[in-house]
Amino acid sequence: MATSIRLEPEVEQRLDFLATQTGRTKAFYLRELITRGMEDLEDYYLAADVLERVRKGEEEILSTAEVRRALELDN
Repeated sequence: MATSIRLEPEVEQRLDFLATQTGRTKAFYLRELITRGMEDLEDYYLAADVLERVRKGEEEILSTAEVRRALELDN
C-alpha cells in the first residue's frame, strides 16, 4: 500500500542522513519505525479509549476479589 506523509524538515534531514550513511533506503527506516512503534501506539490509544469509557461509566469494572472469584483462584 502506497502512503505519503509530510515530515518536518529536520526529521527528513535526519532520515536522509541515516539512509545515506547506512546504505539503506528511507522507506526501509520508515517501515521499521512504523512496525516497531505500532504496538506502543495501539497500547496507548486503545487504553485511552477504555479509560474514557470507564470515566463515562460505560465499562464494567471488577475488584480484585471479584476477578479472583470468577477465575476460581481462591480455592
